Amino acid sequence: MVATTDRSEKRLSIQTAEIAADTTTIRSLDWDRDRFDIEFGLQNGTTYNSYLIRGDKIALVDTSHEKFRQLYLDTLQGLIDPKEIDYLIISHTEPDHSGLVKDVLQLAPQITVVGAKVAIQFLKDLVHQPFEQQIVKNGDQLDLGKGHVLEFVNAPNLHWPDTIFSYDAGTQVMFTCDAFGMHYCSEATFDEDLGAIEPDYRFYYECLMAPNARSVLSALKRMDKLPEVTMVANGHGPLLQHNVSELIERYRRWSQAQTKAEKLVVVFYSSDYGYSDRLSQAIARGITKAGVGVEMLDLKSADPQEVQEIVNRAAGMVVGMPPAGNTTATAAVSTVLAAAKSKQIIGVFESYGEDDEPIDPLLSQFRNLGLKEAFPSIRIKEVPSEATYQLCEEAGTDLGQLLTRDRGIKQRKSLDGDLDKALGRISTGLYIITAHKGDLKSAMLASWVTQASFQPLGLTIAVAKDRAIESLMQVGDRFVLNILEEGNYQGLMKHFLKRFKPGADRFAGVKTQLATNGSPILTDALAYLECQVASRMECSDHWIVYATVDTGRVSKSDALTAVHHRKVGNYY
Repeated sequence: MVATTDRSEKRLSIQTAEIAADTTTIRSLDWDRDRFDIEFGLQNGTTYNSYLIRGDKIALVDTSHEKFRQLYLDTLQGLIDPKEIDYLIISHTEPDHSGLVKDVLQLAPQITVVGAKVAIQFLKDLVHQPFEQQIVKNGDQLDLGKGHVLEFVNAPNLHWPDTIFSYDAGTQVMFTCDAFGMHYCSEATFDEDLGAIEPDYRFYYECLMAPNARSVLSALKRMDKLPEVTMVANGHGPLLQHNVSELIERYRRWSQAQTKAEKLVVVFYSSDYGYSDRLSQAIARGITKAGVGVEMLDLKSADPQEVQEIVNRAAGMVVGMPPAGNTTATAAVSTVLAAAKSKQIIGVFESYGEDDEPIDPLLSQFRNLGLKEAFPSIRIKEVPSEATYQLCEEAGTDLGQLLTRDRGIKQRKSLDGDLDKALGRISTGLYIITAHKGDLKSAMLASWVTQASFQPLGLTIAVAKDRAIESLMQVGDRFVLNILEEGNYQGLMKHFLKRFKPGADRFAGVKTQLATNGSPILTDALAYLECQVASRMECSDHWIVYATVDTGRVSKSDALTAVHHRKVGNYY
């Protein structure tokens, strides 16, 4: 069944489907949403998935986003009288899943809300009314009857600190909320077309799960103790039924690679306060792009021993300013200071809550301890925009590169043998890639570019994982390849080779014009091609981006492309 809003509005629809015995999904389809969470772009919208399990007792797993209020409540009441629902299971309290909890409780105040201890605490602040509650922890069970025995799996930081999974032994369905999801909106209830969803599944992992790779592996270890999981009922996108083992194993493989990083940065944030969680996720994503491991820890629920242990292991720290007067968060920051060491690096950002602790006194204490500041403190004076999140990501990448810089220099000095010299003899052109999406613009000097197909016209570009522009070159994104002219490229190359501060305008002082696809064309380039990303292939330290070419133009028909030669092949 599908219910829909007026087509003159942003397209919102509801889909219901029987996915297993006595189990119905209520999928809220947000066809046109183009930003989410840490403000990464969505090419294919998103969904918010909720589930109804009917045993002798009835459980509702999660609700939906408040924008679906009427559609969702009408659909729910069409399926069941809410007063017959015994339990409302909260996988976690992020608003896109718990935004209608208060509305459901108004319809059915008898419901017992089931969740982790932290989730119940958060929910009290969200609902502002008494409700029946049942706190569960890892391994606890809830018998609904008719064989539906739910076992709870603790999965904190995936990607909120209060997350739990629920496994139904009767159907072998695992309800995982954000984990194993993707921002991909379609009427396909399940993952029949693996090729179509792969880019979104990976991008979702990179943005939300990679900074919590250790937590992913911990959750997988707990899942391994359960009987077979034949379906993953996630919170976003198609449910996993046809490729369950493969897609779960990808999480394991990706997370294992993340946790093998030589360096670790711990990012402290305050859940459910201001924009701390989103800003911290953006910074964490930037750090992981530089090949540095990240662990995230909530100041508002942190255990002092855990804080001390993780600071002792970390090469760097990022602290999001907590709310003033929160004794738990303030005590956690004091523990961070007590455990900090002079060889570590530090970054600090405002959470833009109602009453952040001030940055400068804390930063002075870190400086007095001998810590080096990794990036200028991020001070937010208005509601975070796309540019703010891009600034945070770039700051995180700067921090990560600072930690890996010495390793890179050492590697370059040690690799100058015949193989490296021979590889360096592969000549390439010189290009500037420019991209624009929403309020964001970025650029990158490139040389690893080659034509790859005739039908359609296509080319490939190797983009290092830590490049700022990488976030703007996901499948479906558009960009311009500016081809530089031999003998007339030094000015542009010098400009785009320099190190930009996080959030800086890379086009300041450069003559540009607007391409049809919205990206900047460099006026002084020899030629340009307007492109769209069709697919990406992962290599160890680069993404190979394959793009189709839509249109192009040459400014000087008799000029030649600038050519780049290297002495060795182990660095640019």
